[in-house]
Amino acid sequence: MALEPVFGIADWVIGIFQTLAIIVLAPLMTGVMRKVKASSQKRVGSSIFQPYYDLLKLMRKDEVISDQSSWIFRFTPWVVFAATATAALFIPAFVSFTPFSIAGDLLLVVGLFGLARFFTMLAGLDVASAFGGLGSSREMMMSALIEPALFITIFAISLTYGGTNVSTIVSSAVDATIASSAGIITPTLIFASISFFIVLMAETGRIPFDNPATHLELTMVHEAMVLEYSGRSLALLEWAQSIKMAILLTLLVNIFAPWGIVSAGQPQQLGSAILIAPLILAGKMLIVAILIAHIETRIAKWRLFRIPDLLAMAMSSSMIGVIFFYL
Repeated sequence: MALEPVFGIADWVIGIFQTLAIIVLAPLMTGVMRKVKASSQKRVGSSIFQPYYDLLKLMRKDEVISDQSSWIFRFTPWVVFAATATAALFIPAFVSFTPFSIAGDLLLVVGLFGLARFFTMLAGLDVASAFGGLGSSREMMMSALIEPALFITIFAISLTYGGTNVSTIVSSAVDATIASSAGIITPTLIFASISFFIVLMAETGRIPFDNPATHLELTMVHEAMVLEYSGRSLALLEWAQSIKMAILLTLLVNIFAPWGIVSAGQPQQLGSAILIAPLILAGKMLIVAILIAHIETRIAKWRLFRIPDLLAMAMSSSMIGVIFFYL
């Protein structure tokens, strides 16, 4: 019979440190992506710390709230931020475990993202704005395709690593890497990684699914739903979007490229967990962020009715991974 894990004070400290690192450094990753994107377009671009300046500026501004709105519009930014920050609790960043994962797994993380998306769509409809309704209807259509692709990808990952608990998955990936450098390179994970990358682009509203840097009626999805927000509420929504990107990037690099992560069975490497492992994680995330930024500069936003084709590719890729697992 399996014993419940026992966590010491150091484990809880590391777990809190990992969560705070994701929440605090998430805007920095957004700034890096914007800087790389600007450089790719032969522009100077703003500083990588500009998202922090924007958040501070918005926090000090007054809010303008529509007289057509209800409590849903006012509470949505807090619900979205709380749900996204809570999801960060269950994500092992530079150590292969987090004590908070005993209360949840990947399915809970997906559920928290779904809660945030649900309230955002309600807020878009709540203000009786034409743009809000447009963005909410598009988001409903896309989420109906994104979530099946994400669940099938999680199924392929859980088959390989024996569960949906995030700490279990990352620990198994790290152990496989330690046992054999090629232990994690399997057809199932290769196809699952392709699917997860496509889902990451869709979940975070990146090109070709959405363009977060525009307010054009023909292209807006997420921006249309939050167009009525200002001040502190807009800051919370922008921060939550950056945290969501950081969470998905962390999951991507830790599940499919778990090199440099301190294993739960190596308590003697506590120093590495605090010093070296975060740098390795930042390097891996930076590589993926630069890749995403370059992709966004090389392709245009797809037409809305072509997006299901790309999400169908994600579902097909994860299904192929499941088939390979049983071959």
